[in-house]
Order: sequence, then C-alpha cells, then structure tokens
Amino acid sequence: MTSQAEERWIRRFHDDDTCETKLVCFPHAGAGASTYRTWARGLPPDIGVIAVRYPGREDRFGDPFPPGLEALADDITDALGNLTHHRLVLFGHSMGASVAHEVALRFQERGCPPAALCVSGRQPPHALAGRRMIYGTDEEIIAHVVSFDATRGAVFEDPDLREVVLPAVRADYRLTDDYSGGRRPPLHCPVYGYAGDVDSEVRPEQMQGWAEMTHGAFQLRVLPGGHFYLKSEEATLLADLSNVLDLVKFGTTPASCGCDSMDSSVRCCRE
Repeated sequence: MTSQAEERWIRRFHDDDTCETKLVCFPHAGAGASTYRTWARGLPPDIGVIAVRYPGREDRFGDPFPPGLEALADDITDALGNLTHHRLVLFGHSMGASVAHEVALRFQERGCPPAALCVSGRQPPHALAGRRMIYGTDEEIIAHVVSFDATRGAVFEDPDLREVVLPAVRADYRLTDDYSGGRRPPLHCPVYGYAGDVDSEVRPEQMQGWAEMTHGAFQLRVLPGGHFYLKSEEATLLADLSNVLDLVKFGTTPASCGCDSMDSSVRCCRE
C-alpha cells in the first residue's frame, strides 16, 4: 500500500504492478518533478518512471523548504522506503545528482542499496570543497540560471512568474552552497555519469571523479551540449538509460567503459 508520505514526495509518470524496475528522478535546483514528465515515452514500458517532489514548488508550493541538502535526503529516504523491494535506479541532474547520491548512501546504510546510481552535470562530493559559491543577490542568481538556460530569462522578466519561481531557485542555491560534500563511503552498486561536452559548470574529466564513489563499475557518457544537454539530447540520453536499465533488470555487470556500444553522437569517456 502506498503511504501518504510516499504520495507527497513522488509523482508517478508511469508505474504499475508490472514495473519491477523503477527509475527515480531527482530535479535540478529550482526545478520540480514535472522536469521529467516526458521521460516515460522514451523508456521501455516495463520501467516505472517516477520523480521526486521537492518542497516549495509545483503542487508542494506551500510546504517549507528543507534546512539543508542532507536533511532533504533524509526526508526522501524515509518517504521512499517502501519502494526498496523493487530494483531502483536513481537519476539526478546537477543539484539532483548530489541529492540522489545522498539518498543512495542512506538506502545502502539501511541494507537496501539501489541497483544503480546515475549522476549528471555535477562534481562528486569530495571535489566540491573550495568550489565557487553561487548564492548571492537575486539578480546574481538569475544571471547564473540564465547563463545555463537562456529560455528561463522570460520567466524572470515577468513579475508574477518571478514571484512564483524565484523562491525555490533561491532556496536550492542555498542548499547547494551549504552542502559540505567531502568523502563518502563507496557505494556497492554501479555508477553511471553523464555530462555535456561544453558544460561550463563541470567538465567531463571532473565527472570521472564519480568512479571513486563506488566499489562497482563506473561508466561516463559525454553528450553534445552545455549544462542542460539533457533537453536537446533527451532521446540519446534515454536510449542510453534504457541500456542501463536492461543491465539492471538482467543483473548484468557493465564493463569499465562500454564505449564500444555507445551511439556515434556520444563521445567516449576516454577521449
């Protein structure tokens, strides 16, 4: 039976009793679960596609923002506990990658690690110390958002939309700035990294650091684009995730790279 906490924290885009493998998606800073609303169409029908609902936005607009990223991970882990009897693959982009990783660690501590962790556009926790802080004035935050995604500029130019959207962006930027990062225990599941080849926030070689976060295999996919490559390259990304989900479903251990099987539009992680 689905708990009230689970319903409050997740949105199901496609999920039923036949979906033993579930992809749990974690949004980036300022975003909500609807970021992943189109993904079910690009993934196999036997894969559950669900997204985490962060407080303070969309249908949780009135809920208070969490005091910290690790507290957010605690709440999500508690809410999703009933899902751990399924094969769970966690995917997070940017801030969402850090949240997904922290949730994966908490599942592992409770004896139910995920089947795989997929991280996108975010440095590993041990590389975050000493990074440039982003949180500042509202105008500085808006400029940073728009530098990654020019389409968001129109939202912030509209006073009414700005009033709705900016508080969540501001709160999430504070979460990422306050996140201490540092060394974490290695996971016992494979980790898959994804990056845009011209992402100004994190370089592909920095994504390689996620290999240190697991005792299992690590693979990196580099796709064309910047920090939000996953919008323009959604079809390619979902095709690759479908391969990951197949490996999980059949209990196959990936090779250390696997680039030979990659689509020609995706750069090898060793290039």
